[in-house]
Amino acid sequence: MNSRSAFYPLTLRGLVTGIIGLVVITASSMYVALRMGALPWPTVFVTVVSMAVLSRMKGSTLQEINTTHTLMSAGAMVAGGLAFTIPGLWMMSPGATFPLHSLIALSIVGAVLGTLFTTINRRRLIEEEQLPYPMGEAAYATLKTAEDHTGALPLFSSMGLSAVFTYLRDGLGAIPSILTLWSGNNLFPALQMWVSPMALGIGAVIGPLLAGVWFLGMVLGYYVIQPIATVLFGADIAVSFRNDLGIGLMIGTGIGIFIKAVISFFKSRGSAEKRRIDKNRLALPLAICIMSIVVLVLFTEISVLEAVLVIVGVYLATYLSGMLTGQTGVNPMEIFAILVLLAVSAIFRPTLVASFSIAGVVAVAAGLAGDVMNDFKSGHLIGTPPRAQVIAEAIGGVIGAVVACLVLMLLLDTYGSFGPGTELPAPQAAAVSAMVSGLDSIPGFAIGLVVGIVLYLLNVPAATLGLGVYLGTNISVIMGLGALVALIVRKASGKAREKADRMTSLISSGFLGGEGITGVLTAIFSMF
Repeated sequence: MNSRSAFYPLTLRGLVTGIIGLVVITASSMYVALRMGALPWPTVFVTVVSMAVLSRMKGSTLQEINTTHTLMSAGAMVAGGLAFTIPGLWMMSPGATFPLHSLIALSIVGAVLGTLFTTINRRRLIEEEQLPYPMGEAAYATLKTAEDHTGALPLFSSMGLSAVFTYLRDGLGAIPSILTLWSGNNLFPALQMWVSPMALGIGAVIGPLLAGVWFLGMVLGYYVIQPIATVLFGADIAVSFRNDLGIGLMIGTGIGIFIKAVISFFKSRGSAEKRRIDKNRLALPLAICIMSIVVLVLFTEISVLEAVLVIVGVYLATYLSGMLTGQTGVNPMEIFAILVLLAVSAIFRPTLVASFSIAGVVAVAAGLAGDVMNDFKSGHLIGTPPRAQVIAEAIGGVIGAVVACLVLMLLLDTYGSFGPGTELPAPQAAAVSAMVSGLDSIPGFAIGLVVGIVLYLLNVPAATLGLGVYLGTNISVIMGLGALVALIVRKASGKAREKADRMTSLISSGFLGGEGITGVLTAIFSMF
């Protein structure tokens, strides 16, 4: 196979292959997100499928395969963004109507804005900050086996072991998904660990610093802040305080990003020509934002001023989504949707349908942003022209938006309802519906917001810390364990450290890919 970079690797055969895979993966992702409340990253699965199809064709390149899997995976996170938000409307108001054209309009706007804003932030997150992006690294490792067969054995062996393990755990129930390390008591919650090769691999890839900050957030949130709040205010208030404190830390990071951008703007002393070029570069993004506002106003219940604020919220959400995906491999898209919705609701009074429309736009954009950045990471490492990936992601996002909307409405018509106690419980959407009325702990959120801003301005990864405070102990523990194992292997390797690092990366990528592939296949079989 020729791995030399093609000038424009988005080929007709790649387009056809990508769209066919996109339809199947988008539909299955919608079903599994509603049924299980989880969405496996499809990145490695689509990489393997694209390699299997295109590598047999004459003149195929790694860049062509990379661009094809970029398109193929786009619809999965669009489906997730819709599944994690919109069904909450029917949980709150079973008789509510949501026109299909409105659903498609907001989904396409979310997909287009997610692609646009992530493209704007690509250079900073991928090239300047060089965030690890565990799924992007795993896709790159998989692609490289097509020309560097020395890494094929550890990669595909660990991928196979991970796939078998995941099937035994999820398909046959032979392995527990959660281990309770300590049962807890009235003051301190239980300490649990998720039994997941993927999470173990992510911890190894992101490294001890980010995993350590994440683990520290868990310790502070569950075993310092929550017990103190339990003694002072009671257990229920303590849980709400910790949850909203974690959310505040993540959103404070977003505000800190904005503050840094403003400071950087006023410090810059570029030439008149540089400023003119920058203004020219703003023309297309500004036009897309204006068109997005027009579409939202014409085809949904979102008003003009609400739409303007939504655009600002989507920008912050996509940046945070891209950053957290890069640092941790986790993309809490529904949390960003809730926060933007609450911000809009604090100023305006959107209708119930408009509220869920706002949440849907933000979640779709944030979900797509995580997918785009993973693809950009593998593309950057493999030498794929970013322009080809942007076009592929935009095509996949728009087609995926239409497919996801049709599948969502079909499932609603088939099952009749969503929510707890039904065939499709949609737990994230249930959380969104519960949050439409507001945050449970304003003090917790406010404290987290201020602390998040300060920490980010001091170059501390506050969003990762907030993720540890907010998420359950089970995922934080397994991430920390993965980073610890990788650190021990590196220290013990001595002079062979470089070889050990490569082997750790390959095995970790295999763990990520095996569980991700099994999750996608399970979703496809479950759908049919």
